[in-house]
Amino acid sequence: MIRRYLLPLLAAVGVAIAIIAVIIDNRPTPSARPAVQPPKVPFASYVAGTGIIEASSGNIAVGTPVPGIVTAIYVKWGDHVKVGDRLFKIDDRDVQARLLPALAKVKESEARLELAEGRLKIAESVTDKRAISVEELNNRRSAVTIDAAALAAAKAEVEQLRLEIERRTIRALVPGQIFQVKIRPGEFAPSGALATPLMVLGNDIRLYLRVDIDEYDAWRVRPDAPAEAFVRGAPELHTPLRFERIDPYVVPKTSLTGSSTERTDTRVLQVIYSFDPATLPDTYVGQQLDAFVQAPSSVAAPAAASGRPMAGSP
Repeated sequence: MIRRYLLPLLAAVGVAIAIIAVIIDNRPTPSARPAVQPPKVPFASYVAGTGIIEASSGNIAVGTPVPGIVTAIYVKWGDHVKVGDRLFKIDDRDVQARLLPALAKVKESEARLELAEGRLKIAESVTDKRAISVEELNNRRSAVTIDAAALAAAKAEVEQLRLEIERRTIRALVPGQIFQVKIRPGEFAPSGALATPLMVLGNDIRLYLRVDIDEYDAWRVRPDAPAEAFVRGAPELHTPLRFERIDPYVVPKTSLTGSSTERTDTRVLQVIYSFDPATLPDTYVGQQLDAFVQAPSSVAAPAAASGRPMAGSP
């Protein structure tokens, strides 16, 4: 009797459980909220791009005209420098060693010139012209000229050596902030263009934002269009941008965002904007920002290009 009703009951329970499991599995899963909310774009139609902060003077890679051992560094990260301020120094002992005999040569040349001038003065002071020949007088005048030229050459050599010593002290050619220092005292500093600059500085009174605009959207960018930049990870931090210029040359995209849908063969138009650093105090040169530029809708492109009125226009 029990077995007669138990088996159908267990079967019914199993069917119910299977139905409930299917219902639960087929329920729509709510999408997870992103850890960081995307920025609220202030424009109905816009062009988006990734921008990298740089100094208004450009990020200046400081080098040295003379390779050598670094003996002193006068600045550190974050320092502000003026034109002419010392940045670092290259070993100049070899030039200093050449300067000592050059200074001695100047003293010797001065003594020779003084002696020649004294002999000429004596010859010219003789009242009896028969006491000294014209040839001897001319020789003494020539000796003064030669010794004067030798003194000038000796002084020029000293000045050249002092300029060479001055070249070993690298100074700032523009005012700005020190962004990066990649050398230490005792290291060898090569000259020429380097993959890693010895030092980087730039004018940070007003910062620039170099925005990469996809070549397909390049035609939509207008110089007078409003633009705004948002800090990645903190969309509540944003600032309006001021248009500076458009680099009129489309280049391969080198700043990748890491998105799985991003194409590495994209070419971009670089548009340069600027902003006041005080509006984004916690941003740094080299940081990426999300930029949005108000732009006409892409739907308007065919009509605008052909000169025909858009649908709905008189």
